[in-house]
Amino acid sequence: MKAVVLAAGEGTRLRPLTEDKPKGMVEVDEKPLITHCFDQLIDLGADELIVVVGYMKEVITDHYGDAYEGVPITYTHQREQKGLAHALLTVEEHINDDFMLILGDNIFQANLQDVVRRQREERADAAFLVEEVPWEEASRYGVCDTNQYGEITDVVEKPEDPPSNLVMTGFYTFSPAIFHACHLVQPSNRGEYEISDAVDLLIQSGRTIDAIGLDGWRIDVGYPEDRDEAEHRLAGDEVEFDEDTDSDDSTEDIVESNA
Repeated sequence: MKAVVLAAGEGTRLRPLTEDKPKGMVEVDEKPLITHCFDQLIDLGADELIVVVGYMKEVITDHYGDAYEGVPITYTHQREQKGLAHALLTVEEHINDDFMLILGDNIFQANLQDVVRRQREERADAAFLVEEVPWEEASRYGVCDTNQYGEITDVVEKPEDPPSNLVMTGFYTFSPAIFHACHLVQPSNRGEYEISDAVDLLIQSGRTIDAIGLDGWRIDVGYPEDRDEAEHRLAGDEVEFDEDTDSDDSTEDIVESNA
């Protein structure tokens, strides 16, 4: 399965850490964020890494070259920062089957394998790792609603008044149907082509999207203090999870609390 890493961002909120590098090259525990993503994707069986670059792209391409740990790398260029759906369309010509997608500013120690396993069951058109966050933090993310079966029924990007505290985490699996949806997306109030709007179009067309509850932890490295927290977690990780155990139980708990 191919894996896409979105790493075109400038990272203005991470300054001064991004004064001389793009967001994805900020080091966490002495390794760039993108390296953490690559390591996890290869552990999940990725046979090709497709990296969407943009701001200071040469820093990334010069660092990694055309392969990482023997896995080939393909680069695509998002010339303008117009949102995740816009970034995803740059990889369309390279994808012809189900694929993994990770946001290049996320650090995971969690059950990503459960998401990949669900996609391979061919029961769903997409699967997302989701987690509950404090209500006051939900507006930072794409907020989800789910039904009693653990299927996502609605997604709203960074709402001022979140309908729930269940959010997407930055790791997804998709079928190529997502590209058609991305082509149909219109700019949001923020002026961006939102991945959440593309997901909503999939839902409206009758596609099935499964929510897999997070078992473990993840940190969205958006601010310098997030980088510090990620390093702290990686240095003293006491969170345990079982990669061989499907997380349906945790998903059901989330669904019940958000029904």
